[in-house]
Amino acid sequence: MTALVDASVVCANVHDIVSHIADHVRMRGGNYVSLVAVTKTRGWDAIVAAHACGCDAVGENYAQELRDKVEGHEVAIPVHFIGAIQTNKIKLIADVVDVWQSVDRASVIDELAKRCTRPPRVLLQVNTTGEASKSGCDPQALDDLRSYSESKGVVVEGFMTMGPTSEDPRDTQQAFRALRQLVDAHGLSVCSMGMSGDYLMAVDEGSTMVRIGQAIFGARI
Repeated sequence: MTALVDASVVCANVHDIVSHIADHVRMRGGNYVSLVAVTKTRGWDAIVAAHACGCDAVGENYAQELRDKVEGHEVAIPVHFIGAIQTNKIKLIADVVDVWQSVDRASVIDELAKRCTRPPRVLLQVNTTGEASKSGCDPQALDDLRSYSESKGVVVEGFMTMGPTSEDPRDTQQAFRALRQLVDAHGLSVCSMGMSGDYLMAVDEGSTMVRIGQAIFGARI
């Protein structure tokens, strides 16, 4: 059983994160940055707290966990699926997820088009680090994946990426900068990058959406 979150602590953390983001946005002259609170492995109370504290959405990584967590509840905050997508699990959560952030191959597109009752909103995940261990399509394949997505009636709103395993600031900056360039080249609006340890660097490089768990809810027990 997961430990309950302290809503007052969550709100204080969210306030600090939003304030830090705003400072960096002002310095670079950017626009609003959405905050996705990563609630994976947390209970329903974490989703309630994230909504109450003004987060823009919650992010979940596991289909079965998400389905079980929201069962019997009315979800008042957008849900983003941010984990690796297994095509056979999409049917479990097709009516729960508002944005699919980790779409990286045609088979996922096919299943989303089949299972979702309204045009699915997606972010295509791009591997901007070149690491074999990282999910995401190759940047060279992005044009074809976007075209295929749109041919299936899928709404591509932007791209997402993850920073390098090394956490070397130079590598992280390069990976984030590469995604921003791809988003601009495609004329899209959403650039999802940055997590608890690197979200301010991501904002400096043009992120419009950060995905933060530990810095909001504390270390998982």
